[in-house]
Amino acid sequence: MTQPTLTEAATSHVVEIQEGDRQFKIHYNDCGSGSETVVMLHGSGPGATGWANFNRNIAPLVAAGYRVLLVDFPGWGKSDSYVNTGSRSDFNARILKGVVDKLDIAKVHLLGNSMGGHSAMAFTLSWPERVGKLVLMGGGTGGMSLFTPMPTEGIKLLQGLYREPTIENLKKMMNIFVYDPSDLTEELFQARLDNMLSRRDHLENFVKSIEINPKQFPDFSPRLGEVKAQTLIIWGRNDRFVPMDTGLRLLAGIAGAELHIYRDCGHWAQWEHADSFNQLVLDFLNR
Repeated sequence: MTQPTLTEAATSHVVEIQEGDRQFKIHYNDCGSGSETVVMLHGSGPGATGWANFNRNIAPLVAAGYRVLLVDFPGWGKSDSYVNTGSRSDFNARILKGVVDKLDIAKVHLLGNSMGGHSAMAFTLSWPERVGKLVLMGGGTGGMSLFTPMPTEGIKLLQGLYREPTIENLKKMMNIFVYDPSDLTEELFQARLDNMLSRRDHLENFVKSIEINPKQFPDFSPRLGEVKAQTLIIWGRNDRFVPMDTGLRLLAGIAGAELHIYRDCGHWAQWEHADSFNQLVLDFLNR
């Protein structure tokens, strides 16, 4: 049987779910047809989507026999916009549960980057029976850093970009998002800017959300001992958005967790070290 082409357009779907008193249209990409499903959860940067965050990581997982879902949370991509006043991590977890329930998937492996890591953790704490394995990259819990002033320089630039979405501010953020910005092309910058500006409602609602509640991502540190899923933590040594000691807190709190640190790597390990990252995740999932 021939596999469908792995393009954003060819794998694009929308599902409607109920969350509280509101119906949300949630966009997702559905790739592959394996018996086990890996859900990839994106970060909170302006213009972020599941496809934009993970397009270098999908094909190896599909080739290895996994079904891969990339879910765009409300406020990003082609999903509905939303002003969030409470815990964004828990809200996203409820959205994710609505999606996998609608798709009739009993259990998933979760792979979350930054905000996606926080959301994966919230889902795992609320519905542990629905989680196979857990991969956290540059996120998983909020809270203060012992070594880096908060908010970090990366988060300040991210919030500034939401308020003033210009190509200059985008380049300022992206140039510290990764360790080596030489791979960031003008084409990539323009595509990300176009994606941002196509949904100004997302930008405006994110700013409204943090004005209402600056602490969108709660500190799950006191609850990490509840996590029973096998957990792989991946961090960039040079992450200027979420400090590496956050990864150490996750390692200390989750029984049996493993930590892999990439030197010469910023906040985007799955993009900066894609080949190594893909093999690392496959080896972890295949145990």
